[in-house]
Amino acid sequence: MAKERRKAVLELLQRPANARCADCGAPDPDWASYTLGVFICLSCSGIHRNIPQVSKVKSVRLDAWEDAQVEFMISRGNHVARATFESKVPPFYYRPSASDCQLLREQWIRAKYERQEFTHPERQEPYSAGYREGFLWKRGRDNGQFLSRKFVLTEREGALKYFNRSDAKEPKAVMKIEHLNATFQPAKIGHPHGLQVTYLKDNSTRNIFVYHEDGKEMVDWFNALRAARFHYLQVAFPGASDADLVPKLSRNYLQEGYMEKTGPKTEGFRKRWFTMDDRRLMYFKDPLDAFARGEVFIGSRESGYTVLDGLPPSTQGHHWPHGITIVTPERRFLLACETESEQRAWMEAFRKVVDRPMLPQEYAVEAHFKHKP
Repeated sequence: MAKERRKAVLELLQRPANARCADCGAPDPDWASYTLGVFICLSCSGIHRNIPQVSKVKSVRLDAWEDAQVEFMISRGNHVARATFESKVPPFYYRPSASDCQLLREQWIRAKYERQEFTHPERQEPYSAGYREGFLWKRGRDNGQFLSRKFVLTEREGALKYFNRSDAKEPKAVMKIEHLNATFQPAKIGHPHGLQVTYLKDNSTRNIFVYHEDGKEMVDWFNALRAARFHYLQVAFPGASDADLVPKLSRNYLQEGYMEKTGPKTEGFRKRWFTMDDRRLMYFKDPLDAFARGEVFIGSRESGYTVLDGLPPSTQGHHWPHGITIVTPERRFLLACETESEQRAWMEAFRKVVDRPMLPQEYAVEAHFKHKP
């Protein structure tokens, strides 16, 4: 009898909606919440265990199942649960994938099932109001210390501002929503709630690094920034659909890590931290630097950009053996990776960018790079 019940639950995984984790989309989930009626992956099951008042989990393959639990899973499943718990997710709200950090996945699960924010839209106020202020721990540009700073997000002004003192009249920085990006970087920042915010200052990228001890608070800030970007883009591109705008709200970096680089003259190779952000390849002395040491625009193949495996035969001075040559209309950039797998990952990232046709606005960005001193 126990085998038959387990077999009945296993058969439910054949339903298309149940073939992926209900929360992060990972394939082949083999856990289930028998109080919510969803099939989930091992990683998300750990988060569900932390909200036992809402969700109780079992292994689909290993645990014993009761008749009533099997019947409930048959009547629910991921498709029905999604229609219930995700019925009013705002288009700008970030839906995490299996590769996203623990914080994003945990707060998505808590928002859905514990706080039921997507069945009760009034509970979305913290990130949908168009205005938000509060204190975040911000890393100092020069000394590297994290200090409490007041942040204000105002959609009306189209800006995120921060103040060095809570009673300061003038903000220390004004970041235009138009040029703002936010991405969670817990490993780089050294805090599980670490968020990297970038914006353009005089057409160069400026980084700030922040966190909050309360995970919900940090994710609410992240989604508030996405909401502000969404509403800005709706005005800027009135004919665009939600599906067109959502990918532009925030972006994770295509690739990050250390490589060696050499300058345009004869200087030796130096180890630098590289970040590939859309078409901007930036390099830093330290991963947590506020400003890049330099930025390289990487256009499309049609515009004369290519990426080559290896370095020219005459190249000297590099310590790492796995070379990459980026060819732009102006010059060649010589880079070296420590391992072959890192080289492959970078080559793949560069080729994705080079193979993508350039958008009209990207030609203007390219022109600016060409005229940089």
